[in-house]
Amino acid sequence: MPKQGDSRELRTVWWEDGVVKLIDQTRLPGELVILECRDYREVAAAIKEMRLRGAPAIGVAAAYGIALGGNQWAQGSGDSLLGQVKQVAELMRATRPTAVNLFWAVERMLNRAHQVARGERDPGKIQKALLAEAERMAEEDVAVNQRLGRFGAALIKDGDSVLTHCNAGALATVDYGTALGVIRTAHEQGKRVHVYVDETRPYLQGARLTAWELKQLGIPATLITDSMAGHFIHLGRVNLVILGADRIAANGDFANKIGTYSLAVLAKENGIPFYSAAPTSSIDLAIPSGDHIVIEERDAWEVTHFKGIAIAPEGTRAANPAFDVTPNRYLTAIITEEGVIYPPFEEGLRKAVAQVQARRITPFTTSN
Repeated sequence: MPKQGDSRELRTVWWEDGVVKLIDQTRLPGELVILECRDYREVAAAIKEMRLRGAPAIGVAAAYGIALGGNQWAQGSGDSLLGQVKQVAELMRATRPTAVNLFWAVERMLNRAHQVARGERDPGKIQKALLAEAERMAEEDVAVNQRLGRFGAALIKDGDSVLTHCNAGALATVDYGTALGVIRTAHEQGKRVHVYVDETRPYLQGARLTAWELKQLGIPATLITDSMAGHFIHLGRVNLVILGADRIAANGDFANKIGTYSLAVLAKENGIPFYSAAPTSSIDLAIPSGDHIVIEERDAWEVTHFKGIAIAPEGTRAANPAFDVTPNRYLTAIITEEGVIYPPFEEGLRKAVAQVQARRITPFTTSN
């Protein structure tokens, strides 16, 4: 998988010369296109239009968007800059409602802006502090995912076949990946791993993005339609399921890409482990259960059309929830950078968040 080295543009999202750059994921796998955002509104649009997606990635992108907004308004007084930063933050919050990482990142940036402004009135210095915080979040994301990958890889045996859903790889983060990062780590450790890749209708993140990443990494994979998963699980071809999470409630219920709940039921019925891999920034301790998670409803056009071509009769009504909620009883464990958390989840999740707080990496602790 291309990653940061001599060519920074091969990270998912980054800052360069006053511009937020990101891989336009709507153009994959056909072409690798770098989108350049010179205005914070362009960053917000990229998130909303899913040119950049994945909970950790949109969190960092929102942070960069706030830094970019500060850069655009770094004139006048510190008070006027803070006012503009709050406006940018509200715009970022409004882009997508389900992934908690977005709200965690926005809150962290606002906290940093107020912290610096208490002792600094120079708007230029406040803006520099905002950019430094966004850069820090990007570097933390990579380190967190690599650590998470090492914990999760211990759950994969040599020769295992893993089923995954949607895209929780480097493209869903700044770099490396969460669920796919676990598989990647196992592969890098020399384990023979095969991946069944759900295509993930209607946006085909599995077919377009995960299959592309696995090809870059040289990991053997088989692309299947979402409706084939039960067939291969029943045949004993799948040893475990590993996928991501966009928001984890205090009790372990979690929201992930639509279709996750179906896979959880299939896994439990067939007696195979079912894991969610996510950083602690995806944990929302402010909500007691998945019943409190807002599910994003996207345009029906994504279901009735593909790349502008109608695949259903004109006028067909379609529903398009982007996520579903999986109850904690279907989860074998949650893989985080603080270790693998087993039931009872509430105790383990609170402990993981506390460990992160102790290292002064502020997790998301308030509801949106």
